Amino acid sequence: MKAAELLLLLRYKKGDRNFSGMNLSGADLRQVDLNGANLSGANLSGAHLSGTNLTGVNFDGANLSGQADLSGATLKGASLRGTNLSGADLGGADLSDAILNDTTNLSGARLGGTKFHDETFLRTQEFVLLQKYKKGERNFSRSRLSGARLSGVDLSGVDLSEADLSGADLSGTNLRGADLNRANVSGGADLNAANLSRTNLRRANLSGASLREANLTGTDLRGANLSGADLSGANLTGSEVDDANLSGANLTGVKLS
Repeated sequence: MKAAELLLLLRYKKGDRNFSGMNLSGADLRQVDLNGANLSGANLSGAHLSGTNLTGVNFDGANLSGQADLSGATLKGASLRGTNLSGADLGGADLSDAILNDTTNLSGARLGGTKFHDETFLRTQEFVLLQKYKKGERNFSRSRLSGARLSGVDLSGVDLSEADLSGADLSGTNLRGADLNRANVSGGADLNAANLSRTNLRRANLSGASLREANLTGTDLRGANLSGADLSGANLTGSEVDDANLSGANLTGVKLS
């Protein structure tokens, strides 16, 4: 155990709860009880906090990036305003009643199985888009959604023209009739089994993207960059591919009738 970790635990045991600004980068605090601690402004980048009791902890302005592990941690009522959680693993964590706002950075964070209450003020780039879409908004032109996780959601008819979706997870997503004209969907973006029927992908950058088993029937791919893309098993029936760049693309089993 590092000196900083031992010091924190000894102080906590004696009743001290103020660890504001403390440097705990890479600390191993798995399964311990830090209920009600003040870790505002603390550096916890790369820390191991899986299964830790962080109920009511103040993480305002703290750094929990660098693949910090909070999987299965209890964060009920924790304050995460201005907290940097980019790339953190929050899989299965309990954030019910946690306080998050538009300064909370959750870009690239793993949220599979994470528990949120509907009233939680969660403002990730994905959350904002989905809430606006639910209210009837469709214009998200030029949005920055690099690395967004939007797998399996319904975004039919949405306007994402010139948007940055590089590296995004759109597997199984319904984008039927969407406008992705000149959008950047490169960088290993995952569109496997996505519904892109009648979608406008004219001049879009899909280089290196994965579109296995995707539905591209009646899709406008004129001038699109599909170099190095994986289109194996995709359905391109009735699609327009004039001037599209398919160099190095995997076209195994593609339907082109």
